[in-house]
This record gives sequence, C-alpha cells and structure tokens, in this order.
Amino acid sequence: MKKKTGILAGIRKYGHSYFPQLIIAIVLAALGSITTIIGPNQLSKITNLIAKGLRGSVDVNHVMKIVIILAIIYGAGALMSYGQGFLMANVSQNFTRDLRAKISQKINHLPISYYDKHDEGDTLSRVTNDLDTFGQALNQSLGTLISSVVLIVGTIVMMSVTNWILSLTAIVSAVIGMIGTILLMQHSQKYFNQQQNNLAAVSGYVEETYTGHQVVKTYNNTENARKEFSNRNEKLATSVWKSQFISGIMQPLMNFIGNFGYVAVSVVGALLVLNNTISIGVVVAFMVYVRIFTQPLSQVTQAFASLQSAQAGLYRVLEFLEEPEDTDNDHATNELTDTGGRIEFDHVSFGYQKDTPIIKDFNAVVEPGQKVAIVGPTGSGKTTLISLLMGFYPLNSGAIKIDGQDIRTVTKESIREQFDMVLQDAWLFEDTVMNNLKYNHPEIDDRRVIEAAQAVGIDHFIRTLPQGYNTVLDDSVTLSVGQKQLMTIARALVRNRPMLILDEATSSVDTRTEEQLQKAMDILTKGRTSLVIAHRLSTIKNADKIIVLKDGQILETGNHDELMSQNGFYANLYNSQFESLTA
Repeated sequence: MKKKTGILAGIRKYGHSYFPQLIIAIVLAALGSITTIIGPNQLSKITNLIAKGLRGSVDVNHVMKIVIILAIIYGAGALMSYGQGFLMANVSQNFTRDLRAKISQKINHLPISYYDKHDEGDTLSRVTNDLDTFGQALNQSLGTLISSVVLIVGTIVMMSVTNWILSLTAIVSAVIGMIGTILLMQHSQKYFNQQQNNLAAVSGYVEETYTGHQVVKTYNNTENARKEFSNRNEKLATSVWKSQFISGIMQPLMNFIGNFGYVAVSVVGALLVLNNTISIGVVVAFMVYVRIFTQPLSQVTQAFASLQSAQAGLYRVLEFLEEPEDTDNDHATNELTDTGGRIEFDHVSFGYQKDTPIIKDFNAVVEPGQKVAIVGPTGSGKTTLISLLMGFYPLNSGAIKIDGQDIRTVTKESIREQFDMVLQDAWLFEDTVMNNLKYNHPEIDDRRVIEAAQAVGIDHFIRTLPQGYNTVLDDSVTLSVGQKQLMTIARALVRNRPMLILDEATSSVDTRTEEQLQKAMDILTKGRTSLVIAHRLSTIKNADKIIVLKDGQILETGNHDELMSQNGFYANLYNSQFESLTA
C-alpha cells in the first residue's frame, strides 16, 4: 500500500455495512447534545424568576413547571446518550471482529513469499495490538467526538443568541487555547506511529525469543537477549512517553482554557449587569454555557489523541489487508481429480530472485506408483522443487504436469488435495489425537484412523494417554519427536491420497526411531507415487529412482545399486555418511 489510508477512509472501505447504525448513533449523539444545550436557557428562566421573587413573591408553580421540563429534557438526553453508546460499542466491536476475520482470510491468500520477507511477530501484532488499539479508540472516541462537536456548535449558537458580547468573550478565550492544541496534535502523530511500530517490534522479538528459549539458554545468550529486549523496550517506552506526554498536555491546557473562560465571562458579565445591559440570569446561563463549551473542547482533544493511536493501528492493519495476494493461477478453473500419479518436470527453472536461479532446467518424470528420492547437499534445491510442485511459488520458466495437466491450469486447492505430506517439522494442533489424525476430514470413520495408527505402530502409545484418542494435545502432554512424526505419518495414511511427499521426515530422530519410522513410511508409500527428500541416504536405498541434485541441476540418476556402481557423487556421499556412522 503506497498511500496511507486514514481512519475515515478505512471505515468507508471496510465498514460500509455498519453505516446505518453509525448514522443512527450520530443522530442520537446530536440529539442528546442538543438537550444539554437547551438546559441552560431553562436554568436562566428559573434564576430570573427567583431573583424577581426576592423583591416580591416567587411563582413556585412556574418554577416547578420549568423544573419538570428540565427533568424531561435531561432524561431524554440520557436515554439518547445510552442508545448512542450502545450502537457505537456494537459498531466498533463488530467492525473490529470483521477486520480480524479479513486478516485471517488474508493470511490464507498471501503468497508464501510474503512470509519469507516479513516477521511472524509483526503479523501477529497487527491481528492483536493494532486491532485492539483501533477498536478501543473507535468505541471510546468517535461517539464522544460527534457529541462534542454538536455541543460546541450548539453552544456557540445559543451563546450568540443570548448575548453576543459574552459569547465573543468565551469564544476568543477558547480559540487561543485551541490553536496551541492543534499544533500539539499535529506534532504528536509521528510518535503514535512510532509507538505502534515499536510495539510490533517488541511483540515480535518476545515471540521469537520465547519460541527459541531453549536455544537461547543452550548458547548462553540470555544476557544478549536481555540487552536486545531492553533496547527495543526502551525505544517503545520513549515513543509511548512522547506520544502520551504531548497528548497529556492537552487536558491541563483545556482546564486552563475553561478556567480562563469562567473568569472572563464573570468579569465582563458583572460589568454588563452593573450597567443594566443584561440580567443576572444571563450570567448564570453563560457560566453553564462556558462549562458546556470547554468540556467538549477537552473531550475533542482527548478524542483526537485517541484517534491518532487508532489511525496508526488502522494503517498497519490496512497495509496488511492491501498486500498483493497470490494470483499466480487465479484464472485456473479446472479441477485435478482422481489422478493416476504421474508427475513431469519439464525444463523447470526458478529463483526466489529472478537473477539468482536455484533450479536450472530441471527435467524428470515420476511414473505412477514410483518411489523417487531426491538427494543432494544443503541448498541444492530439493525442498524448493516440492514447493514448486505444490504451487507455493510461480515458475520462472518451464512447466510441471500431473497426469499431463499443467499445474498452472488447475486450481491449487485441487493440486494439494491429491497429496499427503510428512515434513521434518511434525505439526500437531491443540486438539484431540483423533481430530489431529483426521485433520480437515471429520467425516472419516474412527475405525480407519485406529487401523492407520496400528499400521504405523503408534496405536499402543496413544492408548496409554489419559483419554486415549480423545486426549487433547496441549502443553500438558509430552510427545517425543518420533511419536509426533509417527502421528503425522498416520495422518497421511488416513487421508490416503494418490501422491505422497516425504520431506526430511527422519532427520530429527535417533537411529532406532528411524527404523520404526522407515517401516511406517514403507507402509505409507506402498502403491503410491512418492517423492522422498532425505539427507540420510540409508533411508532411500529401496527407492525406484534416485535423483542427485547439485546447484539446482541433476547430477546423477538411477537406483541405489546403479549409482553406487558409478562411484560418483552419490557413492561418495553415501560412503561418507556410512563412514561417519561407523567411526
């Protein structure tokens, strides 16, 4: 997003469905403020009646009639203010909820490349801190701003009608203070922007450090982590202090304006009463008008200060919502269904930066039911090939075909529906074991899940958990890396898609667990087209074909025995691993 979007523009774009409620709230706020403005006029009449009664008799009935009218006016105003508050709370919270939902949807539509370039903590801060700041400010400040503006305008009108001299006295004293307030508000906006950015930086660092806390401890980096946090925390505290200090000056300034207005009106009013220009009731009314006039001025400054925080938070939210989405094959309408499992890489080239290719003119064919291993040194492009196959990144050139169909002509959802994946990081969610194994497919029969767990050898362990398959996998349940990996293998076996990807599935486990995982994976790959990425070459000796990658290009191809007989790169790699294991 190149241009900064303001609060009103953001509300207009994303909150138009709430405009009817917002308009009603504005009307109620205006009417409630009008009832407040009418009050002093009635109070002036009461004062004049009592002052007149001091020289004779007080017309009690007339006074009571005015008091009843005042009670009705203020009662109606209170009800309208309550209605306005209720509607504004409803609008602000529902609008914030909708923005949070849009962010959630946006997360699923952004290209993987976005997450390669942006910090996770910064994204989370937009969902939590920035949205909360915006929602609270919208709820607390917008209604106040509307009613305060109506009060200011209405009070000026009523004061001018009542007496233009006293009106001019009150307005001039207020304008002097407002000029200074406006200058302060303009100067403080940059500090509110810094506050939200620094808050995101602190949140992101805390999330990162907490996630890697064990590494921080192991490498004795606690002191450096503390210093880095202190540095970021100090920047946040400085920006918060500056923004809050400048906005905090506004309240004392408005109090001064109010007190100055009282003094000015009292002095000028006393002179006018002595000259018999106005009655004492007008002075009393004006004292109330000055209070009504200066109070909303103070509320306006506070509301603007709060809305400055909201603007900074909303800008970061809108910046995220307006990020370019993954539109690589939006034009694709075909669905990939009932695939046989033939995969073809046809002159595929790719680089995360176009001038730095990682995959160079890659050609390979995986026949249905084949188990093909992709091996090579770190950075050779193995995992990148899988990412291209799954449609995470657009190709620079060439084509990838499944059963003869170019993957750019079919929807990404249908491509991914044809694959099961077991990755190096075994992702399990805070849910029951059963729901984890059925992930996104609740219609699968429980018996099928249990059979899959038995097949990979994890059923016995699951039944030792407190509630068996209904145990919720949260922080209270400790699972080893191997147990987590066996569960992800069982999950893939439950789905039983025609094609399978195993990406370093055994790299994080010990040798004995690797043997158990290998048996489970042999069951998993049986009868399915399988692509296996492995650093441990002992796990892919039974592959139908092994593709050796180096610097994004195919160096060697063949099965284990063929490649060993060539005594080339693969043989050297295998022998070096074998020697390291027997050393």
